[in-house]
Amino acid sequence: MEKLETLTYEVTGAVARITLDRPERGNGITLEMPRELAACVERANLDPAVHVIALAGNGSGFCGGYDLVASAEGRMEGVATPDAPEGSPLDPLVQMRNHDPEGTWDPVVDYQMMSRNVRGFMSLFHSEKPVVCKVHGYCVAGGTDMALCSDLVVAEDKAKIGYPPARVWGVPTTAMWAFRIGPARAKRLLLTGDSIDGTTAVDWGLAAEAAPAAELDQRFEDLLERIAQLPVNQLVMHKLLVNQALYAQGLHATQVLGTFFDGIARHTEEGFGFQQRAAEAGFKEAIRDRDEPFGDFGR
Repeated sequence: MEKLETLTYEVTGAVARITLDRPERGNGITLEMPRELAACVERANLDPAVHVIALAGNGSGFCGGYDLVASAEGRMEGVATPDAPEGSPLDPLVQMRNHDPEGTWDPVVDYQMMSRNVRGFMSLFHSEKPVVCKVHGYCVAGGTDMALCSDLVVAEDKAKIGYPPARVWGVPTTAMWAFRIGPARAKRLLLTGDSIDGTTAVDWGLAAEAAPAAELDQRFEDLLERIAQLPVNQLVMHKLLVNQALYAQGLHATQVLGTFFDGIARHTEEGFGFQQRAAEAGFKEAIRDRDEPFGDFGR
């Protein structure tokens, strides 16, 4: 495997540990992260010693979503993968031109870029071996895609979990909310952009367990240890069995719609207004303007 830039990978006993490792940027998602994630998931699936995958984040929180400073502020620096083919949907110049309010918008360019991220996140769902995600601090926006594509979530009781870009400039591309917590509760979060804490996440069926910060690591390790005692073949069959229910409910078709809608959300009048505010005042100030009326700016 090539050197990892956005996360780390190690195996301890029967556990493969994937850790998001951009703490200085809140583990913000770049185009490279979903690709590295998928490569690590494949590595774990092919390792006969591994029974379960542990997904976590380094630093003060699990993941604050996409690292949107470059795209929102208009520079597109660092957005592309290092080997992005010139003229492709991953070329930052192509993306920059496609987000010009005065230009012509090609929704397929957005879809081609974002659908590749969805494939990376969904590597967790498609993984033959189970994935347990530890959520501490914040798990918001695109960060929820990785948590919800995991099989089980162990959350800090006071974690912040939600999709604030529902208010402007975003639609969840993996579209997992309704499948994980049901349509009524999914609408409660997406029609407000509100977040919930880890305790509520357990009550709503989103997380398997919640614990105070001081106990979170131990609870996470205890669950990993219990899962790791099962034979790999049993784990694979059980996960495949349960996943079929979501496939049958139309998960893939819903994700295609969510990914297209996400591109549309960045090209509405309000979406362009958000982008212009970020370009003028900085991305953080644009987020502040979006969230302060709801009283939940920051964690």
